Amino acid sequence: MAAPMIPPAHAPDFLAAHGWGDAQILPLAGDASFRRYFRVVDKDRQAVLMDAPPPHEDPRPFIAVAEYLCDTGLNAPTILARDLERGLLLIEDFGDVRLRETVDAQLHREADYYAGVTDLLVHLHARPAMDGLPVHGIEQWLDEVMLFTDWYCPALDIAVDRDAFRAAWEAALLPVETDGLPRVTVLRDFHAENIMLVAGKQGVEHYGLLDFQDALVGHPAYDLASVLEDARRDVTPAIETAMLARYQAATGQDIERAYWALAAQRNTRILGVFVRLWKRDGKPGYRQFQPRMWGLLERDLAHPALAPVRRWFDENVPHAKRADMWMEPEA
Repeated sequence: MAAPMIPPAHAPDFLAAHGWGDAQILPLAGDASFRRYFRVVDKDRQAVLMDAPPPHEDPRPFIAVAEYLCDTGLNAPTILARDLERGLLLIEDFGDVRLRETVDAQLHREADYYAGVTDLLVHLHARPAMDGLPVHGIEQWLDEVMLFTDWYCPALDIAVDRDAFRAAWEAALLPVETDGLPRVTVLRDFHAENIMLVAGKQGVEHYGLLDFQDALVGHPAYDLASVLEDARRDVTPAIETAMLARYQAATGQDIERAYWALAAQRNTRILGVFVRLWKRDGKPGYRQFQPRMWGLLERDLAHPALAPVRRWFDENVPHAKRADMWMEPEA
């Protein structure tokens, strides 16, 4: 079940030890993991308290990736204080202005904002990948898509050919695995709700990055697909096409096939993950995103590189148990 938004009992002592003893601790957000976030307010200053309770969570990857991103010239929260034994971090507060709501309110600037996001990835991918991260390659891609057959299909009473599913994905993904492009740091959960707009000098906005503790070393197309085929907001298809072209022009890399294959892989995995969050973790709110995920996946499957996977879906998953299924209220 989702953890209640009550600060851990040891949070006041942690804050007091680091000069924030008079601060208020206000609920901020939870997420799909055991992590919770609180805003810490002390007069005219504020920060964010991350509660990443052991043994379920470990804040050290967040710290390591944050420091790496800052070293590359990107904007990750500064770590203000830490208690690794109890899983507490006090980090810089990027405020409340997220990319998602900002773009939704200013659709005439959607292309400008996503151009900035695309350029951010170009900048990141021009740097050597972070040392020590797990590899995100074909074995991981194949294991991840099996979440669809392991969670989505049983929840909807769909009997499927599991071995054929994996074989179809292997046929689609092997050319991506062997395309020879340099592997890069993949933030993995890179989307409009994890990108903040932070005022810099002379009021210039910059992008503040969040929720990157699961970073990997993988294909350069992955994060671009993640942010342009976003589970939480609809990116205009023409802008998706333009940003894919922008990335390729800036890097000189042909990622077209990899983009659609990894977008499909990611969206299939997410369909399974969101059912798991609903069924196992008691978070039914993720059901609302399933129609969008199906819409994205159906578009991805239209690409010729996904033909084996498209055939499997056509033979195994009735259309009544795709997007339309999630339009109905939960029984």
